[in-house]
Amino acid sequence: MSTDAIVLLKEDHKAVRKLFREFQSAGDRATATKDRLVKEIIEALTVHTYIENEVMYPRVRQMVPDLEDDILESYEEHHVADVLCAELAMMSPRNERFDAKTTVLIESVSHHLEEEEGEWFPKVREALGRKELQEIGAALLEAKKKAPRTPVHPRALKKAADALFG
Repeated sequence: MSTDAIVLLKEDHKAVRKLFREFQSAGDRATATKDRLVKEIIEALTVHTYIENEVMYPRVRQMVPDLEDDILESYEEHHVADVLCAELAMMSPRNERFDAKTTVLIESVSHHLEEEEGEWFPKVREALGRKELQEIGAALLEAKKKAPRTPVHPRALKKAADALFG
């Protein structure tokens, strides 16, 4: 198995896209299937955004300063995905907005994946050597082991911050 960071992230992207296709083809009445798929999507995206935010983006930001704007945009796209995942995690698949919210998540993340793979990853590969990408990949695999599997809802974060900081 390759430890090249870009190869590892593209494998994650492929798995997420598969879940997206399964959701989209589940049909209008497949409530239990959609519920299961959204739970899988939420877990996959929560882990993926965590490892990119904690490992890939900070390292690339340091090593390839020309990609600063791309990285900042990616952080914001992850934030949007994280908020949608947190909201979906609290919703019933019977909620009238469940499918719509999932569709918005799929559209947003799909756009993000296309930008990463089409624009961002080629620039990273060009700027970094094989050794650096393998080191980042090894760090991604380690981070994946400790990554959260469920999103933290923004209200829970605020409550925790209020308890800590008053």
